[in-house]
Amino acid sequence: MRLGTGIGWRPEIADAVEALPGIDWVEAVAENICAGHLPESLARLRGRGVTVVPHGVSLGLGGAGRPDPGRLADLAARAELLDAPLVTEHIAFVRAGGLLTASQVLEAGHLLPVPRTWDALEVLCENVRIAQDSLPVPLALENIAALISWPDEELTEGQFLAELVERTGVGLLIDVANLHTNHVNRGEDPATALDELPVEAIAYVHVAGGVEKDGVWHDTHAHPVTRPVLDVLSELRSRVDPPGVLLERDDDFPPAAELAGELAAIRDTLAASTAVPVPTRQRPVRAAEPSSRTAGARDRTAVAQTALLSSLVAGTPAPDGFDHRRLGVQSRALAAKRADVVAKVAPELPEILGDGYRQAFLAYARNRPMSAGYRRDALGFAEQLLVSGQPDDEAARRRLTRWWQERAAPRPPRRGTRLVRAARSALIGK
Repeated sequence: MRLGTGIGWRPEIADAVEALPGIDWVEAVAENICAGHLPESLARLRGRGVTVVPHGVSLGLGGAGRPDPGRLADLAARAELLDAPLVTEHIAFVRAGGLLTASQVLEAGHLLPVPRTWDALEVLCENVRIAQDSLPVPLALENIAALISWPDEELTEGQFLAELVERTGVGLLIDVANLHTNHVNRGEDPATALDELPVEAIAYVHVAGGVEKDGVWHDTHAHPVTRPVLDVLSELRSRVDPPGVLLERDDDFPPAAELAGELAAIRDTLAASTAVPVPTRQRPVRAAEPSSRTAGARDRTAVAQTALLSSLVAGTPAPDGFDHRRLGVQSRALAAKRADVVAKVAPELPEILGDGYRQAFLAYARNRPMSAGYRRDALGFAEQLLVSGQPDDEAARRRLTRWWQERAAPRPPRRGTRLVRAARSALIGK
């Protein structure tokens, strides 16, 4: 299906998206759409015949566990609500722990790379088949950007994607900004990856901006698209005419004129290059894996992913073979993103705490991993502050206590609840 040129729909730029000329389609984050109710802007776009594709971020198909049926049902419902021609997700894991490791479930709050190993591929392929059977439309999966590399990988990115497509028939959403990110951060040549992957499986392409700091490329989606990213798009276009290309922007939204300028640069890049089929590099041929190895793939993947995520969000020792400096960069990035999202879902917290919010939250997050989503994380943060007698300002502490009680009072009392109530009673008695 030809999609054309599109842009990521976000509530903050909904009016600008509707007004931009030449928009053939948009992509909306699936988890941000309420079941049974479309935002008015998306409804108007649909009424104009603009295709809307739901883009999932929370399935974690690269995780060791099987996909959650509830999350799959939600994604399927969004596809039906939007009358979408396909849905997309990521080749990533977003949580670890749980039953497979008899440990606490840990949430990353971010897309983390799966190891390019036969074990991880086996798990991913089975998860993809489960998802395909549960969705009413075709599925395409996106390559992700990464700050860190797994040790002892057995496949390149192109080989890994090629094997995935061959085994499952899944489509590909190729993010050229992520290929550039992995070039800077992991020394991987985008041209080699494009040579090795099956370009005929591409459903569409993402283009996004980022920024380089201290030799590390951060895929922010909050900066303009750079020339090197457009060069990777040109490399891709020289191999295939992609059915669709989409500009992503998730934060620090510029004026509509700047978005239009970036879309024009994307169109110019596509027009300046013509696809010429190139020989596909020979992929490694291997014998079938022994059934005993396949049977243990989930368990081995679970242990590895849990160890990595625990080191990133709970301060446990780093697994062997990882670059400790890069793990530190990733850990700080996860905590910073967590603080930003909590500030968005609970804007009263930075209002109450003022300039001290960020430092206090990062201290809280240092060894308290997220396990039940951002709203529960906000409550846990507030609870921890109150139990420790913070904030120091009495008026702010009273406001924070009221905020916490308004949201946590319906829950069964726990030790933390009793401590906070005792603290509040002491304050009132002063």
